[in-house]
Amino acid sequence: MQAFKLAALILLLGLFGSATVVADSYESTIQVFREAGQSGRYFGDAYGYAVFPTIGKGGLGIGAARGKGRVYVDGQPVGETTMTQLSIGFQAGGQAYSQIIFFEDERAFQDFASGNFEFGANASAVAITAGASATAGSTGASAGASGGQNDATTASRGYYRGMAIFTVAKGGLMYEASVSGQNFSYRPL
Repeated sequence: MQAFKLAALILLLGLFGSATVVADSYESTIQVFREAGQSGRYFGDAYGYAVFPTIGKGGLGIGAARGKGRVYVDGQPVGETTMTQLSIGFQAGGQAYSQIIFFEDERAFQDFASGNFEFGANASAVAITAGASATAGSTGASAGASGGQNDATTASRGYYRGMAIFTVAKGGLMYEASVSGQNFSYRPL
């Protein structure tokens, strides 16, 4: 059974690993978040943000997610970032989503740039391009819903420890109730 789970995970990661090749551009993803629910208001006063056009996620008992992104300060790119997540719990399926992390001030940006590891508990369901989720972790609690890239709705309780995170479901079929850890790497341009 463990070998089957590992094989399924490798297959899902292989499928989603190729998704970053055809990922949306950074500019079009930023535009989606500018027009999506509450996330649009953060562009006016955030110190900066990290945007991930496509994060691929898959799991069957054990899960993983990965995506490459770009970090902006004052609207200009200043670095590249990679998000890697491992999770364990009740989960099955795969999904792709876009994510943006806003930095409230320079301190929050420096915390992110120095490397951040987060433990969290996730509960989410995604069917094709609609999703609903709830998250509780070391960076705070949030809930959200997404109808997809063109009609996204986001919800957040605001900044927590200097960061606000929003996601938009792009597609897939996944149910998840798990404990996960995320790691962000940062490389200045």
